[in-house]
Amino acid sequence: QVQLVESGGGLVQAGGSLRLSCAASGRALSSYTMAWFRQAPGKERAFVAAIRWSGASIYYADSVKGRFTISRDNAKNTVYLQMNSLKPEDTAVYYCAADRLLLVGPDPVPGAFGSWGQGTQVTVSS
Repeated sequence: QVQLVESGGGLVQAGGSLRLSCAASGRALSSYTMAWFRQAPGKERAFVAAIRWSGASIYYADSVKGRFTISRDNAKNTVYLQMNSLKPEDTAVYYCAADRLLLVGPDPVPGAFGSWGQGTQVTVSS
């Protein structure tokens, strides 16, 4: 099973940017579909973005389209989430998720992914 470690979270003002990283070990990511989810206090874990193992298909939640970009560097075994124009409602713990050769659609559920990181806190102040 692949091990995932997120980094890059922090405190930022509204309108600012952050780049989250998800470093994998134990397996090569080249055959894994990767995703970012987030969970705000008192809310369920919600889909943010996903990218298939080939990179050919990318999906975003409507709430982040045009502001967030998911990308992957298989040579570095790392997936990124570039977050621009951040809003206070983006405040959450962000989790990286992976599953080998998973076919996902536009709105995958957390249960579809077998491997998870520990999460990184993103706080956007108004």
